[in-house]
Amino acid sequence: MSRARTARRIAAGAAYGGGGLGLVGAAAVGLVVAEMQFARRAVGSGLPEPPRADGLYGSEFGGPEQSPGPLRLGMLGDSTAAGLGVRRARQTPAALMASGLAAVAERPVELRNVALSGAMSDDLDRQVGLLLDGPSPPPDVCVIMIGANDVTRRMPPTQSVRLLTSAVRRLRMAGSEVVVGTCPDLGTIEPVYQPLRWLARRVSRQLAAAQTIGVVALGARTVSMGDLLGPEFAANPREMFGPDSYHPSAEGYATAAMAVLPTLCATLGLWPESDRLDVSRDEDMLPVAKAASAAAGQAGTEVTAARGPWVLLKHRRRRRVPATDPAQPVVP
Repeated sequence: MSRARTARRIAAGAAYGGGGLGLVGAAAVGLVVAEMQFARRAVGSGLPEPPRADGLYGSEFGGPEQSPGPLRLGMLGDSTAAGLGVRRARQTPAALMASGLAAVAERPVELRNVALSGAMSDDLDRQVGLLLDGPSPPPDVCVIMIGANDVTRRMPPTQSVRLLTSAVRRLRMAGSEVVVGTCPDLGTIEPVYQPLRWLARRVSRQLAAAQTIGVVALGARTVSMGDLLGPEFAANPREMFGPDSYHPSAEGYATAAMAVLPTLCATLGLWPESDRLDVSRDEDMLPVAKAASAAAGQAGTEVTAARGPWVLLKHRRRRRVPATDPAQPVVP
């Protein structure tokens, strides 16, 4: 069965309450469990909790009291969204995106990161509540990075997509724009060996495609995490991965943030490139399942709704994320 058809079935099961498709066939379960346990022991991160990066970025563009006030950015998801593996708050992907968004918008950005290391999609409801249930206004835009733990802990993909779409729906109803970084390609992780590597790649890409189908229908945009964002990781795994060979290094997180930033800015109408197609970069308008499948196999690809069942498949130009000044404090 093609990836597009499988993703369509998963998304349909999520939407209509189907029990769902398992990640692998029953005959392979014992082998997958044994291999996954070995991979987990090999990863064995033992990393400290990621640094807190909440606060105000781009204060040089004005204080929070000035009109129209700062943009509000919310970050949700798992350890990758939290920035596990780096030592400084400014090295986390959320801080890098906040700095980049402030530079593009020429406006301060107030960041709140509620991502949790080890989180699966069933934690998104709690995370959304932290952002919405309180006196503060909802975020202008949210970034969600989730899915890897759903695969490694064998959450049924229909359940995973259902939980993600529920979170996106709540955020959209609150008035927030949403960008989802889809499930990364777990077949690229060094401690993962064959045959688990092939199975991990297959199921993580299927989940990524199904995530896209589910959330684009709600008005969100997706960016494919793919093989943790491109040839840089394949060419320099020792630099792009952290000490556990599983989570990105500071340079890896910067690469990831660079790939998400154009879509993050575009969803607020701040990116110089429009939502029109650029055929010189192999952009296209496709049925959602076909676009989702194509995006899952090519890191950094954006999928955004167009009209009806058709969506845009875009490859926006990356720009260097502005470096944060280590001397500039983050305002809590």
